[in-house]
Amino acid sequence: MLDHLITGGTVVDGTGAAPRLADVAVRDGRIVAVADPGSITEEAAETLDATGLLVIPGAIDPHTHYDAQIHWDPYASPSNIHGVTTVIAGNCGFTLAPLRAEDAAYTREMMASVEGMSVAALEEGVPWNWETFGEYLDRLEGRVGVNIAFLVGHCALRRYVMGAEAIGNEATPEQIAEMQRVLAESIEAGGLGFSTTQSRTHSDGDGQPVSSRWASREEILAMCEVVGRYPGTTLEGMTDGCLDRFADDEIELFADMSATAGRPLNWNVLTVDSKVPDRIPRQLSAGDVAAERGGRIVALTLPVQVPMNMSFLNHCGLFLIPGWGDILRLPVPERMAKLKDPAVQAQMVEQANSEEAGVFRRLADFENYIIGDTYSEANEGLQGRRVGDLAAERGTDAFATLIDIVVADELRTVLWPIPPDGDAESWELRRQTWADPRAILGGSDAGAHLDRMCGAPFPTRFLGDCLRGRKLVPVERAVQMMTSDQAALFGLRDRGRLAEGFHADIVVVDPETVGSELATLVHDLPGNSPRLTADSIGVRRVLVNGVVTVVDGKATGDLPGTVLRSGTHTDTVSTR
Repeated sequence: MLDHLITGGTVVDGTGAAPRLADVAVRDGRIVAVADPGSITEEAAETLDATGLLVIPGAIDPHTHYDAQIHWDPYASPSNIHGVTTVIAGNCGFTLAPLRAEDAAYTREMMASVEGMSVAALEEGVPWNWETFGEYLDRLEGRVGVNIAFLVGHCALRRYVMGAEAIGNEATPEQIAEMQRVLAESIEAGGLGFSTTQSRTHSDGDGQPVSSRWASREEILAMCEVVGRYPGTTLEGMTDGCLDRFADDEIELFADMSATAGRPLNWNVLTVDSKVPDRIPRQLSAGDVAAERGGRIVALTLPVQVPMNMSFLNHCGLFLIPGWGDILRLPVPERMAKLKDPAVQAQMVEQANSEEAGVFRRLADFENYIIGDTYSEANEGLQGRRVGDLAAERGTDAFATLIDIVVADELRTVLWPIPPDGDAESWELRRQTWADPRAILGGSDAGAHLDRMCGAPFPTRFLGDCLRGRKLVPVERAVQMMTSDQAALFGLRDRGRLAEGFHADIVVVDPETVGSELATLVHDLPGNSPRLTADSIGVRRVLVNGVVTVVDGKATGDLPGTVLRSGTHTDTVSTR
């Protein structure tokens, strides 16, 4: 007997082939048939009539930070309700293992700083009862609702081997050798590969550059050499230039990392903006340099805009504008006094518009900030208003108006910058970029920056846009871009397609309605900590490994996910 039979649906199988009417049969976690309607006669324990619905493979999200959240939320919400069945975590050099007990507090503070995770949630929601990477993976075995793979983070490796010396120091040859040993042990236990960051946006809880930023080029390449010894592995990295334009030495580093390991390297995130047309050719040229050396570099880029809320109180992109951090990290009373100073305001505006600000210049369009939640009597009625309109009414400068509002709220005001890259020319650039083999969809950062952004719903939002919105690519290409393309990059075995013998990671959606609700702030994390989340629309069923995990946009509570281990669940994707 079959476990599930999905009948009469329009199957989009993930290969890029045209949609077709077909029935899909599932038994023991695998797809056993994709056949013409009515041709499967075997009885099933559960039959779903999918007439008028799309039946597609589960989405694969290649860049998440669910390393912590998966312990208190085994469903990886809200990714799960938006049709994501497989996630890659451990990106940007940040993992919770390997870990010495005495470093747990430091790690919590670092993760709070770099990935916007609440310290309270990390303290209360994560058990912290492992040391090795293998022990970390074992804690999750049989306890996850999605398939999840973890890269081994450089920062954790360095802290494990060097302790407090990891900050401010290059590693000795002996320490590099020990890091190689620990990385090898971690990959043998199932680590997917190696991730690192060299980006100035990443500082620890003490305000110091995270440990991987102190690593020499030789150290990084030594880790890549280890990755190349093991099957089914990959690389991920981040530098300053990932957010704007690569410097020559950054391209050199990534190319040599990939060539040394003989494995693909992906990076996050390629920003597309028609106002900066030379950015895309520069960023994608890294792939050409890597190819010349026998490597492969792939940029991650999102198919939707992800609004990010901002605040002058809590760490966000505003803190990363050159010079602003010196003010925004002051105690709140001193910060407010500084912000009210017209001379300081003028300096901040100049810094935000400087060449040095790079991609963060996008945040300098203060007229086009929308006021979100407010907290003072002085700001009553301002929610939803545009700062430029308020400034015109008050006869004041836009940035001065913005500061008046946030100071009245003792800096708690929630701000929503209007993304500047929503013009038709930018969307056409995105369409062109999606067709380039040097780029792939990804970059949601799901599980991180929890109270600042919500990138997890990108699959349903993209599907809705392709079916009923801009229609930049046909639905069969859109599905392929979120499923088999990622499976191929990571060598995920028997995933990413609806085909006989493949794992039954299946999503059934209503093409007339599929999409996402707007993100809302809720306090449902451990320690009553806040996060942004969004419900899905039109997601009728999600199956993970043949078990129903979502019905009509709600999680069922079942946990059929697999902890994906390199070499066991992945094949080698060679670059040569």
